[in-house]
Amino acid sequence: MLTKWFRLYLITAVTFLAVDYVWLTRLAEPFYRTNIGHLLREDPLIGGAALFYLVYIAGVVVFAVSPGLERGSLRFTAGRGAFLGFFAYATFDLTSYAMFEGFPAIVVVVDLLWGATLTATAAVIAHAAVRRLASVQSPPAS
Repeated sequence: MLTKWFRLYLITAVTFLAVDYVWLTRLAEPFYRTNIGHLLREDPLIGGAALFYLVYIAGVVVFAVSPGLERGSLRFTAGRGAFLGFFAYATFDLTSYAMFEGFPAIVVVVDLLWGATLTATAAVIAHAAVRRLASVQSPPAS
């Protein structure tokens, strides 16, 4: 049981981190610099980011990937992932919008869309990868 969960976690983590890395370093960096550059650290706190990823990816496995696999539904996994991503990213972005003077509404909108897209994508890829691995490892029924 623990091995299965760890495998789900690892596959989800690799997917999530790879997609988010491309987003943050290649696509969205100029957008964030322009809109909230005054809030960004020169050197991000890696420990804080690592804790976020460790906790959040566990949530993706528990609330999206595992239930989707139990139902045998990639669509269910995608929907759960999108909802989780939207709500989790809304927690940060809407609080920031409410609390920090000058926190741009466009950042809220982009982050909410990104959170939903990233989480759904990572959950779906993990779901599909786990199903694929299971079919490769299981001999066909005779």
